[in-house]
Amino acid sequence: MLAITFMVATLVCAFSYIYISQLLRQRVVTAHETAAYLDTQLAYLASNAAPDLTSTRVDTNDPEAVRRAVIYYLGTDRDLNTMMDSIVGSVPIIYDAAIVDADGNAILHTDPDLNGKPVPNRPDFQQVVDANFRQQLKLLYNSPTVYDVCVPLQLNGEPFGSIRVGVSTVFLKNELTPRLQHAVIFFAAAILLSLVLAAGLSHIALGPLERISRTLDSVTAGDAEPVAEPKETSDEYGLVTLKIAHLGRQMRDAKEIFSALKDNVDQIMANLQDGLMLFTGDARVVLVSASVERFLGRPRGDLLGRTVKEIFSPDSVFGLAVLEGFRQRTAVMQREFESPNGKRVQVSLDFIQQEGGEQIGALLTMRDAESVRKIEDEIEMSRRLSASGRLTRGVAHEVKNPINAIVLHLQLLQNKLQQTDPDTLRHMDIIGNEIHRLDRVVQILVDFTRPRDLHLEEADLRELLEDVATLAAPDAAQHSVALTRELPPDPLSVKVDTDFMKQAILNVVLNGVQAMPQGGTLAISARREDEVVITEIRDQGGGIPHEIQDKIFELYFTTKKGGSGIGLAQTYQILQWHYGSVDFESLDGQGAIFRLRLPVAETRAESLKEAAIRT
Repeated sequence: MLAITFMVATLVCAFSYIYISQLLRQRVVTAHETAAYLDTQLAYLASNAAPDLTSTRVDTNDPEAVRRAVIYYLGTDRDLNTMMDSIVGSVPIIYDAAIVDADGNAILHTDPDLNGKPVPNRPDFQQVVDANFRQQLKLLYNSPTVYDVCVPLQLNGEPFGSIRVGVSTVFLKNELTPRLQHAVIFFAAAILLSLVLAAGLSHIALGPLERISRTLDSVTAGDAEPVAEPKETSDEYGLVTLKIAHLGRQMRDAKEIFSALKDNVDQIMANLQDGLMLFTGDARVVLVSASVERFLGRPRGDLLGRTVKEIFSPDSVFGLAVLEGFRQRTAVMQREFESPNGKRVQVSLDFIQQEGGEQIGALLTMRDAESVRKIEDEIEMSRRLSASGRLTRGVAHEVKNPINAIVLHLQLLQNKLQQTDPDTLRHMDIIGNEIHRLDRVVQILVDFTRPRDLHLEEADLRELLEDVATLAAPDAAQHSVALTRELPPDPLSVKVDTDFMKQAILNVVLNGVQAMPQGGTLAISARREDEVVITEIRDQGGGIPHEIQDKIFELYFTTKKGGSGIGLAQTYQILQWHYGSVDFESLDGQGAIFRLRLPVAETRAESLKEAAIRT
């Protein structure tokens, strides 16, 4: 019904548009013909007003004398002047008229004050005639303009000047507007009438189809009531409705099963980090995971239903490998390519076969190569920390017992040597202090490797950063380092052990301060990106040399004189405890940027809840 109504309305609009455009064009052409006719009449009268100058006393060899004589005869001709005086009053669209010599000066003008003065050049009215409908409306109804209709003037067989008749858009618009208004009113009435008639007739003709459509809608709706079977089945409508009722029951049962299966699959595909694309036997996509959008840079909805040739281009190595695998029906072992968005991707293609060996589809898997390497690096780092922890616990256990024995015997020795000279006592005190310091170092190593109970609480990361900046202020002042903070106005909620997190951030801040012995600025900023809170600590030191960047989070590794090599390893460990991460970016001579990532408080709670439900 809407299609029929729209078709009728379109036809009426098209014919109305043609009518109005032809009405406008006809009036513009008529105005041009009228102005051209006046030009011809003025040229004729001007030719008759100028006599043959060879029969007069005028020196025809003197151009200036000829020009003055012609101007005299034209200015004194009664018929020519009468017509010039009557043009503006007799033709409503005419703005003015003028006979202009070759230099552009007015010989005769409908405005006597302009006789003998230069006449400015104006646009040719022919461009209005040649314009299309929209351009004509724009030219006529924009700013008022006067267009010229010009014809050349020849006197005594020689070019003398031109005759110009000015057509005003204001006058033409005043004459044309009532006609256009009547046409528009008629057009609106015709549209309204056609819509009413088309809607009424189509409603009468297509009423049964509309009822069938409503029945089908109720069948396809998931929450619709069962379709009632018609009581009378003698006509075609009753038979169709009866079949729809049977079909509806089958569709509802299938839809319930499909909906449950689809929800489960969508939940799985949305949580997958790898990009998965499932193809049918004719290489058409039927299932896409959410991660594919990151690799291909296209939305999932745009990929579903398309063939492999429509998705991948042979211009890239990535696309060529996939297309070649589908063409030869051979699996593609895991290889690394550059995806269309510039990322490095590990790709594998496997074909799915039935028991008889017939291929019924294919599965394309994509993994972020950088993320894979990052996970491998984190696993390696965790392995190293774990190995270092085991070694440290073993060494600490072996060292603690001798230290305790040494301390005990040292105390006994001090008691026996109470009468010894002061120098001997001083050496004994030094030995005792150093043994206690060694004991504290061993205890620190034991604490580092000991499992901790985290006291998690929801906190605003901005307040933690302010506390850390306060703690680091004395060291920063001692090194002539200015601490700046760039924190958002909204809270950054994280769930952390505040003491451990302050220690983790403070380790990075103090490292940045110590990296600027000549002073500088240490910038601390934080922001939220999606469901992650990112803290950035930027210094202006010399940067981290490339050859040691892989080692800075290793336990006991340090480049500072007197450093312990525990601070950054401790930061790395604390961030892992909180399901976060820490990385850095460094350029030689331009400082370093450390980024600490923590999950948002509510996101982590939801993740833990979902994990508990799945468990």
